[in-house]
Amino acid sequence: MVYPSIMEWINRDSLNPVETKITQVKKILFLFLLALPSTFAFKQDFSQPVQLSWETHFKGKADMRSPFFALTAMTWKYSYESTVYRNRVAIKLKNNVSIDKTRSWVKWDKIKDPEISASLLHHEQGHADIQYILLLEAERVLKNRNYSVNNYKAQISELANQISNYFDTMQRNYDEETEHGSNHKMQARWDEIIQEKIEESRTAMAELQK
Repeated sequence: MVYPSIMEWINRDSLNPVETKITQVKKILFLFLLALPSTFAFKQDFSQPVQLSWETHFKGKADMRSPFFALTAMTWKYSYESTVYRNRVAIKLKNNVSIDKTRSWVKWDKIKDPEISASLLHHEQGHADIQYILLLEAERVLKNRNYSVNNYKAQISELANQISNYFDTMQRNYDEETEHGSNHKMQARWDEIIQEKIEESRTAMAELQK
């Protein structure tokens, strides 16, 4: 299985921007907070993905009607300050991903078996790792585009929507192809894909910083 890079995906035929939305995909909730009107304060760790633990990150009330054992809620936020000088646009980006602990939940009675608990948490960690790739790629892509002085706000918004669509699709494919972690062969394959993408993104970021 070959998963396209985000730049290959974005540079395909023109893509229509979509409305910002909350999408629940079985065990995982993606909450993308796009185009914030003002900057916000945070210090994002770009060095590694958030390492999930049941006790720390899953504090929400479980949905007992759901057939699944856990749900991970994650957010992506970005804001920017722009400077226009001599027909060039420079942006100062603030970019953040996080786990929404109050909306993430686990059915504790379903994970009493240590093997089941470890397997499910490993699968959920994959979602957090994909979100980490989003963080790196958003940082790289949004900062390193040539924007039009007359239309840069719309261009940034559309590009952010394309990034969110790309990773929304990746998260869906991860759940579907691993059968939510129950297909161990595909889970192992996706573990490889995710690690490869993390290394690719880190390498690309390092090249830009030279």
